[in-house]
Amino acid sequence: RMSSWSGIRKKLESEYLAESLRGHISYFTTSYSRSHDHEGRAAIRYDGKEIIKGCYYYNWAKADLFPEDKKYEKRMKEEFAFMDDTAIKLGVFDQTCFYKGFKEFANQSIEKSLCSENLLVRIFAVLDRRVGKRKLLTLKENIENESDSFKEFFAIRIRAEGIE
Repeated sequence: RMSSWSGIRKKLESEYLAESLRGHISYFTTSYSRSHDHEGRAAIRYDGKEIIKGCYYYNWAKADLFPEDKKYEKRMKEEFAFMDDTAIKLGVFDQTCFYKGFKEFANQSIEKSLCSENLLVRIFAVLDRRVGKRKLLTLKENIENESDSFKEFFAIRIRAEGIE
């Protein structure tokens, strides 16, 4: 059974979030009760500013903006957007993608989450208290190979930890 959003948010912002980020990072989702399937939007905020945000309606409105690369077929066939940097930059994700990402994140090791194909899971992981300074320094060695969205959250985390 899936937890309620308030339960998931509490876990992400209290149990999992690194001490240095508490009160700075917040997770947001909503569903629109007047839409036929209760579609909605989702965001991760840093000090009130939405760093990434997505909306269900972008899934269709922006589908033609996806590059027709090796991931294109997967994006078009899967019910939830293939969560990589392209999907995040286009905002092609919604609250359901957050729930799906959280479920994966909460049910595997932090090491597996840091290597997930799902970029939301990797973002949840880099903000996690179980990722210590040593692990952050190890991640920093290969940061140039990471996506822009991951780099942005990684930068927020290392600044908060005073690593720079």
